[in-house]
Amino acid sequence: MRLLHTSDWHLGRRLHGVALQRAHELYLDHLVEVVRSERVDAVLLAGDVYDRAVPPPESTALFDDALTRMVDAGAQVVVSSGNHDSAVRLGFGAGLLSRAGVRMCTTTAGVGKPVLVGDVAVYALPYLEPAVAGDDLGAAERTHAGTLRAAMARVRADAAGRGHAVVVSAHAFVAGGLSSESERDISVGGVSAVPPEVFAGADLVALGHLHGAQTLAETVRYSGSPVAMSFGEVGQVKGSYLWDIESGPSGARVRGEFVTAPVERPLRVLRGELADLLGDPALLGAEAAYCQVVLTDPVRPEGALDRVRARFPHTLRLEFQPSGTAVVLPHPYAARTAERGPVEVCDDFLGHVRGGRGASPAERAVLVKAFDAARLERAEVDDSARRVVGAARGVA
Repeated sequence: MRLLHTSDWHLGRRLHGVALQRAHELYLDHLVEVVRSERVDAVLLAGDVYDRAVPPPESTALFDDALTRMVDAGAQVVVSSGNHDSAVRLGFGAGLLSRAGVRMCTTTAGVGKPVLVGDVAVYALPYLEPAVAGDDLGAAERTHAGTLRAAMARVRADAAGRGHAVVVSAHAFVAGGLSSESERDISVGGVSAVPPEVFAGADLVALGHLHGAQTLAETVRYSGSPVAMSFGEVGQVKGSYLWDIESGPSGARVRGEFVTAPVERPLRVLRGELADLLGDPALLGAEAAYCQVVLTDPVRPEGALDRVRARFPHTLRLEFQPSGTAVVLPHPYAARTAERGPVEVCDDFLGHVRGGRGASPAERAVLVKAFDAARLERAEVDDSARRVVGAARGVA
């Protein structure tokens, strides 16, 4: 069987105010062509289809079109919800879609129930919020690791009697992975990292959540996001993993290769004095790129942004870090907050209004508790909506 592993599309995302719709369209055209040309049997989309719980209409239309074209190209599509998705919204119509070859895996009730692709059993695990999913799955501890251990216990119990190759698709932060600034932290006060051995027994683990493609073990990999969403991802090669899996009496044989995705517009980070950057012929390629420019002039040049954009018209971020001084001017407020977690943002605010004195340990504990409660409330709202829908189906 041939599987294509992708994740973290984040449809609807913007890069410093610039819509990434065209970049996503380019990637999805490429993905459909790979499905067709490589005769892919199933596409595994490991969470974060959308960038937010209520996506814009153009993003839902793009996803609908991509699903239709992948199925028309001959593939099943197995989708699991990520921490950015609303599991309820993404799972709407799951029963009907399954008849067309699209499996929406968004509930704890579906954990341990595989999608069969020939002699391969695909177990797609949605993002499992410990505070809610932990109870549903009977986890021994309310942590990400404890919740996934409980989920994998169900997977192993089901797989034991099948004789299929076992593929697990999961949305989680697995220890050893390298994060990027564009990812949303999935934990405030608790421990979010999951040890790789949680997935023991799987022949392939196709992960989502971290935005850089990376290998934790030969058959435990993140595909990464197909489109760069922060300047922290400069230099990352974006794409998907194409896997061939053969079941045999001595176990499954798994072979994978990385398929590079097209780049709508590259990212560049430029650093130096303004005159040098404007006159450097080696920076010709940056003229068509999205740029973050860091000026090191001792004195801030007049009209710096306009002058930078005269040569690098797609500059999205301009910073000043003067040379010859220990003072580093702060990032713009929006940029600073985007790179920090909610507790750290509140701590920064308290330090600002108190003249440098941030949150005390007791105050920080209150903040952690408040943000954990807010995250739990969102998960419980999704869970309640799921149960209402399930009850309505039972009545019908």
